[in-house]
Amino acid sequence: MSSSKKTDIKELTNDQLVLWLQSKGLEPYRAAQILKWIYLRQTDTFDIMTDVGKQIRKLLSRHFSIARLETARIETSQDGSKKYLFKLTDGKYVESVLIPEKDHYTLCISTQVGCAQGCRFCLTARGGLVRNLTRGEIVAQVRDVSKCLGGSKRLTNIVLMGMGEPLANYSNVVSAITTLTDSNYGLGFSSRRLTLSTAGLVPKLSNLGRDTTVNLAISLNATDNKTRNMLMPINRKYPLEKLLDACAGYPLLPRRRITFEYILIKGVNDSTKDAKRLVKLLRPIRAKINLIPFNAYEGSEFNRPEESAILNFKEILNKNNYTAIIRHSKGQDISAACGQLRANLGPEYANKF
Repeated sequence: MSSSKKTDIKELTNDQLVLWLQSKGLEPYRAAQILKWIYLRQTDTFDIMTDVGKQIRKLLSRHFSIARLETARIETSQDGSKKYLFKLTDGKYVESVLIPEKDHYTLCISTQVGCAQGCRFCLTARGGLVRNLTRGEIVAQVRDVSKCLGGSKRLTNIVLMGMGEPLANYSNVVSAITTLTDSNYGLGFSSRRLTLSTAGLVPKLSNLGRDTTVNLAISLNATDNKTRNMLMPINRKYPLEKLLDACAGYPLLPRRRITFEYILIKGVNDSTKDAKRLVKLLRPIRAKINLIPFNAYEGSEFNRPEESAILNFKEILNKNNYTAIIRHSKGQDISAACGQLRANLGPEYANKF
């Protein structure tokens, strides 16, 4: 059987692999052994799984592969960020961004090929949604990039803020999160170091709080429904009142807060009035705010605010006892900044999404 006909074993959860092993008359504990080799030891072949019997290894090899994503291109920014363009098995492409921090790395991963949300400030949305990523494709971004890292810095933080709306691919995303955070048969990341960003699919928020303990980030970007309707079409279905009510009722762990991402756009949402309105909107919520000055790109209808407007907005929030941080996006010279994934890929990738 060729590898193209085999199932990538990363598509199976621990429970699913246990059931498969039992169907072959094998002990359930073998699943944890196998998955430790795949995720913690980063093996690409069943042959070297020395604590798994030879006949079991042969059986696994007949039915499964341990696939890597095909790296089509890596771009390195002058600030050290790296953008990975991965080619999927069906010929589609997806991007991940590795961001160097002072003493660690953060990896921004994608959950869909394209995006259906249609946010007007986001380049990713221009091509629409092609398909959801599988759980294995989501996990593979982390597994594959982490294997490439050298030096003393470790990959410790994962943000689901790349291409796509994570809550629109809910089952695969939650399944992937389970593997990313499990220390027994997964990659062992702390849930405190994982952040999921959503445009606001309100019905899924309570499910996320029930099914995971990852950090929640809300892409807010406006303080009134008229402006948010214009920027983010999802607001017409789930307006600010419904979104913020869901956030107020979100089951936060002690000392955790919801992060509200606010892209500052000149003349659209960057006024003193907007800042004061944001203060009032978030009062019922344990919140912190990331202010992201708009990353201009060719053909964009929007512009970055003046520095004075950015600082004024932050000062108003700080004076009202909010933690507000200005996030200067990295990787702008390689189109890896917030909202810029899938940009400037060149003619060789045309019509591949």
